[in-house]
Amino acid sequence: MLDTQHWAYLWGKPQASGLLKQQPEDFIVKEVLGFEPCGEGEHIYVWLRKSGLNTAYVAEQLARFAGVHPRAVTFSGRKDKYAITEQWFGVHMPGKYDPDWKDFSLPGAQILETKRHNKKLRTGIHKGNKFELVLRDLKHSDALEQRLEKLSQGVPNYFGPQRFGINNGNLHLGLRMLQGESIRNRQKRAMAISALRAWLFNQTLSERIRLGHFDKILTGDIMVLSGSNSYFCAEAVDEELGNRLRSGDILLSAPLWGQGLPDSRADALQFEQQVAGQYEMLSKGLEALGLKQDRRAINLLPDHLQWQIAEDTLRLTFSLPPGGFATALVREVLTAEEQTKGTEHAHTTEQ
Repeated sequence: MLDTQHWAYLWGKPQASGLLKQQPEDFIVKEVLGFEPCGEGEHIYVWLRKSGLNTAYVAEQLARFAGVHPRAVTFSGRKDKYAITEQWFGVHMPGKYDPDWKDFSLPGAQILETKRHNKKLRTGIHKGNKFELVLRDLKHSDALEQRLEKLSQGVPNYFGPQRFGINNGNLHLGLRMLQGESIRNRQKRAMAISALRAWLFNQTLSERIRLGHFDKILTGDIMVLSGSNSYFCAEAVDEELGNRLRSGDILLSAPLWGQGLPDSRADALQFEQQVAGQYEMLSKGLEALGLKQDRRAINLLPDHLQWQIAEDTLRLTFSLPPGGFATALVREVLTAEEQTKGTEHAHTTEQ
């Protein structure tokens, strides 16, 4: 059985606690696309607000309404089900008139805007997400403020519990798949594989924290350029590289496991292989599935971070890049119990 509760904290386990998602308004996510649809082209971009609905289900309903194949509807990232979220969907409708979107009816969803564009809305293309969180029944000391002040330095970029599914269902399904169970549903299969990969990433990151290497460059580390998917190998560790890391210009990374060796070298490669070797069923299984090696930054840097503590309530607002989980940030400052258990999907983008 793979544990999802044991991963290391950056500053030790927090003593403060609170309740998250007592109501949908306590968790608001707004996707930031980063560009303006041009107004013409084969793709209709649909800006939609939803609550109590997962992203994939909304996409299916948009496809049904527009009379297109489900694969003709895309989105940049999955957003939380138990929240109020606003995000873009892309509907591929070449040579077709726009549907009368005001007739689209789905309880819990509202179309806010539609606009044509000449390019497909692809996974992870958005600039980031804005979050507005309210944590209630707060129990804390002065240490909470100290932790909040540290958040701007970055937190471990863990995949959140949403990735692993209700009661870790996605993770368990992935393990059964590695043991030979056939999964015909493409979406369930993809989520199971993603959960396995996320668990191994989290485990690698946790081990790095325990060894004191969260903010220290190892020879051969793969450095990700902040705000991009570009990276390079730190074949030699020098003062300039350390300064770039501390400034946030570059970020350390860990592997999203797949076929072949990680891009890391020397000490970093040895460390990553050692962790993967402890969980050969996962690493070998992911390789057998044909996934390619990829990288993910281990440091999650929030932007526009603000907070307000009033009696027993904490209000947090911040922005995260694609792929970042708000729960990864929250877990470093307090233990948050979610009133709605088993969030199905993450407010994130698959990297």
